[in-house]
Amino acid sequence: MTVEWARGGPDLLVALDRDAGPLGIQIQDQLRAAIRDRRLGARERLPSTRRLAELLGVSRGTVVDVYQQLLAEGYIEAAAGSGTRVAAMPSGGPVRQAPGDLAALSSPSRAAVVDFEYGIPDLGSVPLTDWTWAVSEATRSLTTAELGDEDPAGSRHLREVVTAYHRRVRSGCAAAQDTVVVSGFRQGLAFALATLAQHGIQRIALEDPGPREHDVIARRAGLDAVPVPVDDHGLDVGRLRETGARAVLLTPAHQCPTGVALGPSRRRDLVAWADEVDGVIIEDDYDAEFRYDRQPVGSLQGLNPARVIALGSVSKTLAPAIRLGWVLAPPRFVPGIVEEKRLSCRGAPGLDQEALALLMESGRFDRHLRRVREIYRARRDVLAAEAEAAFGPGRLHGLAAGCHALLRLPDGTSERAVVATAATMGVRGNGLDHYRFAAAAEAEPAPRPPALVLGFGNVSEHQISRGIRALAAAVRRQTHAPAGPTQRAEAQAALKRRTTTPA
Repeated sequence: MTVEWARGGPDLLVALDRDAGPLGIQIQDQLRAAIRDRRLGARERLPSTRRLAELLGVSRGTVVDVYQQLLAEGYIEAAAGSGTRVAAMPSGGPVRQAPGDLAALSSPSRAAVVDFEYGIPDLGSVPLTDWTWAVSEATRSLTTAELGDEDPAGSRHLREVVTAYHRRVRSGCAAAQDTVVVSGFRQGLAFALATLAQHGIQRIALEDPGPREHDVIARRAGLDAVPVPVDDHGLDVGRLRETGARAVLLTPAHQCPTGVALGPSRRRDLVAWADEVDGVIIEDDYDAEFRYDRQPVGSLQGLNPARVIALGSVSKTLAPAIRLGWVLAPPRFVPGIVEEKRLSCRGAPGLDQEALALLMESGRFDRHLRRVREIYRARRDVLAAEAEAAFGPGRLHGLAAGCHALLRLPDGTSERAVVATAATMGVRGNGLDHYRFAAAAEAEPAPRPPALVLGFGNVSEHQISRGIRALAAAVRRQTHAPAGPTQRAEAQAALKRRTTTPA
């Protein structure tokens, strides 16, 4: 993408040696080299001749001659109203490829038209107007002193708002002094794991299947990561007891990727396990805000605040670009988490922290959640109708909450083959094995039934219908099963009852 500099762009660095020959030749040579090396990108605007002459301390006529020569050689182009810009160099020319252009040389696989990647919210529904208001209010209200380095734990205002919100909406019981503001979930997780290691915890249990790369993050913190299977009631606490771990990381509200909620008896068993082993539960409050067919489940942190570290962020409720999150921790861990943060970074932007606090206090955050909850509910309903028509009843799981579901494939189906075939049709998805520990997948004698993880947060209803049909075709290609006209008729009838918006 071309950067559109205003008014000719920032100053252009050209180093002149006034004792080394004609200045015009030096300027030409340096501009040619910058264009060849892609330090100046195609279609990038150059300074006006008057501005460049002022910057370099040469006559305007010298710069005019330089531009005319480069224009004649094809390095730059000029058009009325558009100024002077770098010309697009031919791909077969002597231009050296810049690191940022390597993606253009990747394999010519078909770009995804329907992307069922999990964990992505509806980016078209991000409340940018409300966020602009919040940033403006933060800019107006922050004192001069608050524009300096923040409290190592983060904005006191945001910590008070987050904990009050968590107590009210998630039945938690954290206080502001037990909260650390971080730049997103992963940073908070890294700080929490490093702190556990400093407290003598050496092994952590992770859900299998579970979120990708959590095992990598745990090992980077110096912990031994072990898998614990997940069934229809969530993490198997009995198997957890067999691991010898003193910490566990899980997604209890809407398990990633199976979509199940941790059952009531499992929740009690988990808290009892933590007391038995002097252990710690790390709660990823994933998808807790989006529920449809059941009452919300409270946070584990509210059950045993002395044993639970709760992690949250706005990456899925607002947008990943608003890189803010929080850690609610037992008091004995807070100093270690704050020290990890202090040594790793200067913290999240203070203006953004104040803006988020104001957004939540004003009610705009809740209004946004109510609106997108209905959007996701409608998409979920279309996904359920299409999946039932294409694959039969009982194939789609984990629909009571969140923005992803698990589609069970017919026995004997290869997840990888279906994913690869669907990709040729412009549909992207991931198989359940994509979320498993590699070692556990190799050791388990009876592999799980094949399934696909389908995120529906950032796809339209029309795209969902198109994507499910493509996945069904991909399965038929592998299994050689005929299409089901009765099922297709049922799907069409179901979809007529809903209003869909073409992509």
